[in-house]
Amino acid sequence: MLPNIALDQLLVLDIETTPGAPALEHLSMDMQQLWQEKMAKIAPESENPAEGYADRAGIYAEFGRIVCISVGFFHLEHNHYSLRLKSFYNDDESVVLNGFLELVNKFYAKYPRFQFAGHNIREFDIPFICRRSVIHHLSLPQPLQLHGFKPWEVPMLDTLHLWRFGDFKHYTSLKLLTAILGVETPKDDIDGSMVGRVYWQDKDLPRIAAYCQKDVVAVAQLLLRFKRLPLLNPADIIIVG
Repeated sequence: MLPNIALDQLLVLDIETTPGAPALEHLSMDMQQLWQEKMAKIAPESENPAEGYADRAGIYAEFGRIVCISVGFFHLEHNHYSLRLKSFYNDDESVVLNGFLELVNKFYAKYPRFQFAGHNIREFDIPFICRRSVIHHLSLPQPLQLHGFKPWEVPMLDTLHLWRFGDFKHYTSLKLLTAILGVETPKDDIDGSMVGRVYWQDKDLPRIAAYCQKDVVAVAQLLLRFKRLPLLNPADIIIVG
């Protein structure tokens, strides 16, 4: 698979999001009402709005926020791949976004035909980044100005879509896909459902960044697996400042 994909021209990414506030009651009355209107359309009538906010707000760009973006770059030397990781995390979401957008501009200048890569980035990560950037009045780099692309020109390599093989009714989680393809993912700490608590209660952004980086590594390993190349060893994974 992927005979025409150059791994060193991929920007592998993952984001971690949380509710935009510690609890529903911290929102303005207008936003609380808008959340309840949202809930009326997407949740069972019996679900408590405050509990629904804690559980679900982080998946909607209008009510959530990005606390970490991790990226990975393949590097080929002596016919052997390594992966360099970098994370942007901060309590100020605009700082996270600015750091990532600046990196995208630099990567685009070096590799004009590069692609974003990740799991479910078409439906979640990339739209979330773009929407939150617009909310913060940030300029989107050319590769993220997606309204100008035809569907087949969108610069994204999504492992969820690769595994679908054209079956758009099928959803496979990253955890399941790595398991069935024999890719180890050392998720020995938190999972996505815990990120909001770890952020708002524990105030532990480095822990969230470490979790986010593991998803980037998992996607990188899947891409190597799809190309039938040797997987990365722990020594091949380098975290840069």
